Amino acid sequence: MSDIILQNLLSPVVLFFVLGIIAALAKSDLKFPNSLSEGLSIYLLIAIGIKGGIELSHYSIESVIRPIAGALFLGIAIPFITLFLMRLIKMDLKNSIGLAATYGSISIVTYGAALSFLDKNGTSYEGFMNALVVLMESPAILVSLLLLKIIENKNEWSSFTSQRIGLIHPSANLIDKEVIRDSIFGKSILLLMGSLFIGLALGERAVPMVKPLFMDLYSSVLILFLLNMGLMAGQRLSEVKKHGLKLLLFGLITPLLFGVLGVIVGNFAGLSLGGTALMGVLAGSASYIAAPAALKTSVPEANPSIYLGLALGVTFPFNLIIGIPFYYEIAKLLH
Repeated sequence: MSDIILQNLLSPVVLFFVLGIIAALAKSDLKFPNSLSEGLSIYLLIAIGIKGGIELSHYSIESVIRPIAGALFLGIAIPFITLFLMRLIKMDLKNSIGLAATYGSISIVTYGAALSFLDKNGTSYEGFMNALVVLMESPAILVSLLLLKIIENKNEWSSFTSQRIGLIHPSANLIDKEVIRDSIFGKSILLLMGSLFIGLALGERAVPMVKPLFMDLYSSVLILFLLNMGLMAGQRLSEVKKHGLKLLLFGLITPLLFGVLGVIVGNFAGLSLGGTALMGVLAGSASYIAAPAALKTSVPEANPSIYLGLALGVTFPFNLIIGIPFYYEIAKLLH
């Protein structure tokens, strides 16, 4: 285990991420132009989506139905678990919903780093795992916002841990149509789903055109993106400290909790060692792209320094350094 963690620490993607954190803490003038940062995000979204679509074209629906069901289960269950934990530490409702959406959704870059980790270790995985990234991005956001409307209408946040939240009348406006639209057609999900379906429709015919840019250069572009993420994470570390030890522990412990749950689900779904580890990575990661974008417009009262600071400043580096090799070792034990 220690050898794998050391190997992960000495990988280029992690070292450049650490370099970004050091630059931020040292108040260096190093910074990425907004347009370049946006371009790198778009590149990674398309690369992961189209590779997943091409790989998914090789499989029948019967072979992927169980992993898909497992991914959807995690996307729905994790927001409920997060809300329960937030109630225990007496976090207010809006910020609890922010964390439920953030930790129920996934980090595409953490997933990308996990792919590099498995490739470096020579561990194979199912190609359709990229498709599960798309499936786990949106449900948690929708479920979290739906829970917000239910709890607000029932006025039961104070008794969330002791009473079941019932369904309100069907005619009630549970969730605004704009929320659904933003969650489904937001930049990250639109690019992921669109690229996935393009790759699925074209299959191997797309490889000669997309391989030079979206496959061969993927690891190198990921290094640039993680350098930028290191800068952003370093800038937000102080924001997380303001909210106490309990919240900091949440950002460190829940990735392990959710990651182990993901590994167990992946094992039950019949995934390989690499696929099971990736399911753990997806469950243990936290979104800092899709979820914050949806929360900014849907739950403006939620404090971004809490959900974004934890996801980017605590959970993201924790997963890069410890989480990914940990989920891999747990997957090995189950296999």
